[in-house]
Amino acid sequence: MTTTRKPPCKPRRVLKTNNDGSPRKRPVDWEGNEQAVLIRWLLGEKMRGEPVGDLYDVTYHVPNGGQRSKSTGAAMKRQGVKSGVSDLVVMDARGGWFGLYMEFKASTPHTAALAPSQHDWLALAHDRGYCAVLAVGLEEAKRVLREYAELVRTTHHHTARVHLKSGTEWRKG
Repeated sequence: MTTTRKPPCKPRRVLKTNNDGSPRKRPVDWEGNEQAVLIRWLLGEKMRGEPVGDLYDVTYHVPNGGQRSKSTGAAMKRQGVKSGVSDLVVMDARGGWFGLYMEFKASTPHTAALAPSQHDWLALAHDRGYCAVLAVGLEEAKRVLREYAELVRTTHHHTARVHLKSGTEWRKG
C-alpha cells in the first residue's frame, strides 16, 4: 500500500504593519517608473523620426540600485558593480564629449537627494571627458536628451585608433 503525502505548505508571507496594526503600503519606485516613461518616450521619438530618437539605441540603464540580499549585493560587487554609477549612459560622442552620463531623479516631491557617491561619479565622468548631468524629473531629462542630440557628433579624425592585440576577434562572422 502506498500513501501519497501532500507537499509541504509554503510559509505564509508576513505582512509588514504600521504601529497601529494596519498593513503598510508597498513603497512606490517613483524614480524607476519615471525613468521607464523616459525610455518609452525616447523610443517613441525614434519611431517618429525625431533627432533625439537617434539616442534610443545607444542609451542604456545601469541597474545599480534596488533592494538585494547581502549575498547578491556581495556577488554583484565582486563582478564590478560600483556605488554611484549614473542611471543612464548614452554611448554617443557629441559636442566634444565621449558620451553622456545622466543621474536621473524623480520629480518633486519624490526627488531623492544626490548621494555623495553619485556626485563623485558625475565628477569622475566629467573629468574623463564625458558630459555628466543630473536630471530631476521627466521633463528635465527630456530637455537634456534633446539638447545632447542637437550637439554635433564628435569626430576622432585627429587621433589614429590603436587596436588591441588581446581579446577574441568578434568582427568576423
